[in-house]
Amino acid sequence: MQGLLDAVTNLGRGLELPQVLLGIVEAAVTLTDAEYGALGVIGDEQRLSQFLPVGIADELASRVGQAPCGHGILGELIRNPVPLRLTDLTRHPNSFGFPEHHPPMRTFLGVPVRVRDEVFGNLYLTEKRGGGRFDADDEAVLSTLANAAGVAIDNARMYHVSRRRERWLEALSEITRSLFAGAETLEVLHLIARRASEVADAELTAVLLPSGVGDDRLTVAVAYDHDAERAKGAVLPARKSPAGLDARADAPEATEATEDSNGDPRSYPLVGEDGGSTAYGPTVDVPLPLGASTRGALRLSRHAGRPAFDDTEVALVSRFADQAAIALELARRRAESEELAILHERHRIARDLHDLAIQRLFATGMTLQSATRMIESPDAAERVSRAVKDLDTTVQIIRSTIFELRSAGDDRGGPGLRRRLPETTRLAAHSLGFSPSLRIDGPVDSTVPADVAEHVLAVTAEALSNIARHAGARRAEVSLTVPTAGDSVTLMVTDDGAGMLTSGNEAGHTGGLANMRSRAEQYGGTLTVECPAAGGTRIVWRVSLPAD
Repeated sequence: MQGLLDAVTNLGRGLELPQVLLGIVEAAVTLTDAEYGALGVIGDEQRLSQFLPVGIADELASRVGQAPCGHGILGELIRNPVPLRLTDLTRHPNSFGFPEHHPPMRTFLGVPVRVRDEVFGNLYLTEKRGGGRFDADDEAVLSTLANAAGVAIDNARMYHVSRRRERWLEALSEITRSLFAGAETLEVLHLIARRASEVADAELTAVLLPSGVGDDRLTVAVAYDHDAERAKGAVLPARKSPAGLDARADAPEATEATEDSNGDPRSYPLVGEDGGSTAYGPTVDVPLPLGASTRGALRLSRHAGRPAFDDTEVALVSRFADQAAIALELARRRAESEELAILHERHRIARDLHDLAIQRLFATGMTLQSATRMIESPDAAERVSRAVKDLDTTVQIIRSTIFELRSAGDDRGGPGLRRRLPETTRLAAHSLGFSPSLRIDGPVDSTVPADVAEHVLAVTAEALSNIARHAGARRAEVSLTVPTAGDSVTLMVTDDGAGMLTSGNEAGHTGGLANMRSRAEQYGGTLTVECPAAGGTRIVWRVSLPAD
């Protein structure tokens, strides 16, 4: 009795569930003078989800192999949770025998362990020391210990839930601070993945986002674990994985695999396909709502052989998924706000250029033009006239810039020609050794069709490439013009190099120039090559545009 009281007292001191469970088995073996003892925890489908043996050395346990799952005599207690005492368990009709290397066992005593109204598991004892058999006193002591164990397990569970809730609140506070501090989206998602792994006790956590518009796949945007670098960027076919299924559903889904993540036929592993990484088993996937029809997923996995995620853990993971969805929504809103601020600033600059710069330049040009008649020197009058023309050119350039600034936000279907052509010229600067000048006039984006725009970009790149390879030029100009009527588009590329007739580039007439001419002829257009009197080469590519 004193031993029983000491055992009950010791059980009440434990708060960590694994420690409590092991203490129960050790106390049962000591009190009943048994050689072997075990506690089987009942999981789904009336099978043992955990089996904690005492008395069998680790080396022998590894030779025996896989722990029992609840068949035979052990299953008898699961199906009929009342104390069971046997003199020779091998003679019981439900005895399945023992696997190879298993120590011999005859006498048996088992009692259920109840937590409130739930059968948590069973205590199993075998081989009474000294060759005796378990008697009624042993059964009474073990039943009393089982009752005390139920209370201790309940306390440990409540402590575990309390600690997990505390960690969840700490994680939520940290994530909220990060969100309101304006941290980068990937940084917040990585924080969510790390804290979700800690709170839900998972070995691998990944945030999966849609691979692209209209793409029925999910890509790992953030991963947390020792396999994170290998998992990041992995692509999952949405229809072949729980994550993909949940991305189109409204409720989380938990799967349990006994050996690896392929145990569920719908699963698709993030890592471990080559056999060199850790195998994952229990997995939970929670949908991330990213819009009315777009969803991602938050996936947590545990190593194979570990317990499945319970309902409380799935609920916690769902809350982390909510935080991830908020982070993505804030990032989207922040990007839209920044884009709107840029558009407002562009419109302000365009307005100031129009109201201030152009008006002053136009007034200066008018003043110089009226003063030309009063200049007696022909040379001076010619210089003033050239200055007036330069001012007119400057005004046209500024007007083109104003139009670009005001239309920069109108490319909802993708960047327009007015924004893509400068990028093409900037790329050519690496091979040219200098930056070519660019001038764009007229309603380019609203008039030039997308297919013609692609040809304009290709011709510009080809022309600048020819200049870099053959002309030896120090200056190049690109001019794209669409008249107000919008009936044609003209691309002019001029350089001050050796010229087509002296550069030895006869092959160009059948190479790059032939390609440019072919692109023009597809739309009934023309390509002309001119050699200005001042030297160099001018390529004029002109295509008529269809009427609306």
